[in-house]
Amino acid sequence: MEDVLAWIGTLPFALAIRRSATLYIFVNAAHILSIGIIIGAILPLDLRLVGLVPAVPVEIVGPFLSHAAAAGVALAVATGFCLFSVNPLEYAGNPAFLTKITLLALGVTNAVLLHLTPQWRAAVKGGPISLRIRLSALLSMMIWTSAVVAGRWIGFLLE
Repeated sequence: MEDVLAWIGTLPFALAIRRSATLYIFVNAAHILSIGIIIGAILPLDLRLVGLVPAVPVEIVGPFLSHAAAAGVALAVATGFCLFSVNPLEYAGNPAFLTKITLLALGVTNAVLLHLTPQWRAAVKGGPISLRIRLSALLSMMIWTSAVVAGRWIGFLLE
């Protein structure tokens, strides 16, 4: 595993980020913006799904916010991998980083499983919001908020 991590650190973009005085700043800024897209899309959608904003039609906001969140996740994973590649051995041993990656996987799994259900397909067509959807949305809010906290925690554990 250490060989793979060391190899990641030698990839051209990892070397470019390490050698540049400003590239890390821009990649980090893109990562932060992508997290903003994720939270800015997921939290309003989840709040609607748990029933706190009932006046907003799920059939209108559901597909848009889901796609925006997915785009945010894709950008966060891409920029996050670039940031990881700068010091993969240290990040791989960081408990906060490992927690964040676990939460990211749980959040994506929760979203994918939800989107595969007939209840979700019915909800985005104007149907009722089932208990399954409400619980998934509540879990989603907890997972993604925790992922942000874990992400902030990473820097405090780096040596």
